[in-house]
Amino acid sequence: MTEKDILKLVGARVKALRKELGLSQEALGEKGGFHFSYIGQIERGEKNISLLNLAKIAATLDVSVAQLFAYINEDSELTNADLKDIVMMLRNAKPEQVRMAKNVIREIVNPKG
Repeated sequence: MTEKDILKLVGARVKALRKELGLSQEALGEKGGFHFSYIGQIERGEKNISLLNLAKIAATLDVSVAQLFAYINEDSELTNADLKDIVMMLRNAKPEQVRMAKNVIREIVNPKG
């Protein structure tokens, strides 16, 4: 993976998270203290963002910095919407339900048979 690939994937993740929150580039920039054109450059993979600015953007999007690197392989059939649906279900679940879901997923992904 090249540097440009990483920039594009992180930028796409920032864009997806921003859209999930219903924010424009302008609104995200304003909330985080950035110019909207800087947000656009990040989302297009044109800007090599500093770690401090990455942390500010993550905080503004109410996610961890690690979640900005949780991008999906572009060749995957799984969409951001699929993952969002799963995460939203788990966020609203009780801890016992989350553990059960984890066990079910583990069995589906790594069957013992």
